[in-house]
Amino acid sequence: MRAMLLESANTPLVMRELSPPKLQPHQVRVDVKACGVCRTDLHIVDGELDQPNLPLIPGHQIVGTISEIGEGVSRFALGDRIGIAWLGATCGSCLYCSSQRENLCGEAKFTGYDINGGYADSCVADAGYCFVLPSGFADSELAPLLCAGLIGYRALRMAGDAKTIGFYGFGAAAHILVQLAKYQGRNIFAFTRTGDKEAQDFALETGAIWSGSTEEFPPQELDAAIIFAPAGQLVPVALRHLARGGVVVCAGIHMSDIPAFPYELLWGERTLKSVSNLTRRDGEEFFDLVPKIPIRTKVRLFPLVEANSALQALRQGSITGAAVLA
Repeated sequence: MRAMLLESANTPLVMRELSPPKLQPHQVRVDVKACGVCRTDLHIVDGELDQPNLPLIPGHQIVGTISEIGEGVSRFALGDRIGIAWLGATCGSCLYCSSQRENLCGEAKFTGYDINGGYADSCVADAGYCFVLPSGFADSELAPLLCAGLIGYRALRMAGDAKTIGFYGFGAAAHILVQLAKYQGRNIFAFTRTGDKEAQDFALETGAIWSGSTEEFPPQELDAAIIFAPAGQLVPVALRHLARGGVVVCAGIHMSDIPAFPYELLWGERTLKSVSNLTRRDGEEFFDLVPKIPIRTKVRLFPLVEANSALQALRQGSITGAAVLA
C-alpha cells in the first residue's frame, strides 16, 4: 500500500510502498477514501508533540470502507463506511475509563500518533473506537468532522448554556461548530487575525453574527469563548471580552505559552478550561446531530501524494475551511 510516512520530526513526509499491517482480533481493515488534515498533524510533523511512534503514518480524520474484519468484531460488516478518529484505544479499567472520562485515560493510544493513521491507501483500527457515519454526505465532507467536529463539539459542551460565544481562530473546527451553535440558538462572534477579511467574510457566511480581528472588542460581552488557534496570547484577550461568570475553553492539543495577565481578568468567577481528546459518547452524540442540522463542511482537496503541500497550506493559514486528502 502507499503511505505518506513521517520518518523524523521537522522533515517532509515521504511516499513509501509498505506491506499492509496484519489484522488483529477486534480490528477492522479500512480502504481509506478521505482523510482530513488536522492542525494536530502539523504539531506532530513540526515536533511540537514530541513523542510520536516513529516512523509514523499521520492522519486521524479517516473515512473509509471496511475491506476485512478481524476475529471478535460483530458491529460492522464488509463494505460499511465508518469513521476513525483521534482516540484509538484506552485501557478500559482505570478511574477515568470507569467514570465516563476515557478521554483522560493515561494508557490511551491515539490514531496518527501512537497508531498508524490515514495518510495511506488503507489502515487498521480497533472496531470499538470506530464510528457509524450518517448517509447523504460525501466522504470528503465527513472527514473534518472526525476531529475538528468532535473536539469542537466537546469544547462547545464545555461552554455550558452560554448564549453569546466568541470563536478565536476561524478554521476547520469553527466553521463546523458555528453551524451547530446556530442550530442551538446561540450567537457566535468570530475573531480572526488582523486583516484576514476572507476568514471574517467566511465566518459571517457560515452563521456568525459578527466578525472582526482579535484586536477588536465585540459589540457585547461574551458568555463564553472557545480558542481554536494555538496561540496562548489569546487567553488574556478572550478573558477581557468575557462577562462575569463566563468561561474560556482552550480547544487545541497544543498551545504556545500563555503570557502573564492581571488577576482582575480572571476575577468575577471567570474560569479557564482545556479540552483533552474526546470520548466515544461525544462522537455518538455529535454524529446523531450532524444530519439533523445538517452540518456542511467546506473542504479543499489534495491527492495523497501532496500531503506535504496540504500541511504547508495549513501552516501558512491559507486554507478556508478544512484540508482533506482524497
